Amino acid sequence: ERRFQEANPLLQQISPDIENWVVSYQHLGQAVAGQQKEYLQMFYLVLQVCYYLMVGQVKSVKAVLKQLQQSIQTITAPDWPVDADLSRSREADQFIWMPREHLCVLVYLVTVMHSMQAGFMEKAERYTDKAIVQISKLKTHTDSPILSTFHVMLVEHMIQCRLVMGNKTKAVSELGILTKLLSSNSLLLSRHRAQLHTLLGLYAMSMNCMEAAESQLNAALRTSKERELWTFANLNLAIVYLRQSRNSDFMALLDRISPDQLPSSSHCMKAAAYYIHGLQAFFSSQYGESKRYLRETLKMANAEDLNRLTSCSLVLLGHIFLSLGNAKESMNMVTPAMQLASKIPDVHVQLWASAILKDLYRMQGDPTREQEGQAMHTNYSQTLLKDHFAATQLQEHQLINWTDGNFPQIN
Repeated sequence: ERRFQEANPLLQQISPDIENWVVSYQHLGQAVAGQQKEYLQMFYLVLQVCYYLMVGQVKSVKAVLKQLQQSIQTITAPDWPVDADLSRSREADQFIWMPREHLCVLVYLVTVMHSMQAGFMEKAERYTDKAIVQISKLKTHTDSPILSTFHVMLVEHMIQCRLVMGNKTKAVSELGILTKLLSSNSLLLSRHRAQLHTLLGLYAMSMNCMEAAESQLNAALRTSKERELWTFANLNLAIVYLRQSRNSDFMALLDRISPDQLPSSSHCMKAAAYYIHGLQAFFSSQYGESKRYLRETLKMANAEDLNRLTSCSLVLLGHIFLSLGNAKESMNMVTPAMQLASKIPDVHVQLWASAILKDLYRMQGDPTREQEGQAMHTNYSQTLLKDHFAATQLQEHQLINWTDGNFPQIN
């Protein structure tokens, strides 16, 4: 129900009860009470991690996620009793809410979600691979619906990571995998249809197919019942309008994307809304206004380690200072933006930053570094162009034109 303000106090309230579980239930025996506590603790930690991720507090979740990762190591250790042994106690004393093999996949999934929000794409890729291997093993023994849901969510996150890293060919291939997973399960399709439209919209944006992007994001808005996804789609639709210089359409969206009125509880989403307003002011050459919005984005992004928003804001500030002829301030913004973008890695920010660096070195009268900047910019540009062309050649690329009915035939 997304009632986050009510959920948080409840989570804090229950923590001491779990901590004191072994003492309160020692009549069951130290071992049994300890095992029960571990399963309860995992359930509690999963709820806490999901709470923090849903409200976009990426830094705040770190300690809880680490605890959860330690807990899964405890219950998957060789000396931990198998679930069947634990379930021999009285039914009222049991709390095995999910088989531990499934819990492993769930911990991988929330780790992927955290890595993606924090801007660690390669870590997200590694954990996705581990989770999908685990799902494939488990599916040979059982066809659990929850595993199919986990698989879909992992692929959704992976597509976003590929787009950030500039790997559109892999992203569109995985969009094909996602449509196959969803087309084989009508319940999953109904629950994830809006997410699919959003991802197709993001892919179309990365391919500069703005008409298809707009169509997909509007389809996401029509089919979404979730406030957070609805907000995310509107924020991306605003970028589509900005890139096409459709200022009146952007202004019509204003009430839905204004940071002060945002229908979202997410810290991350609010920071993104400030960035988009900064972008709009930049395109209108209102540099002072743009800087004001971007400083707000940076303050929020730094508070919760939102690396992608930090790098995007820094490079845009660098561009503003370059436009104002302030080479020193521009360099102070672009250098950390490039370092952060390389760490993520975000190839689009690297491309943007390298273009600014090239101009800055020319302004400084440094031909050697200007040539290095030019070579770096050419390298990023050619890599993206090759990938762009390769993606257009894949059958899955035609998915950007699908909004209803059966999916296009993909071999």
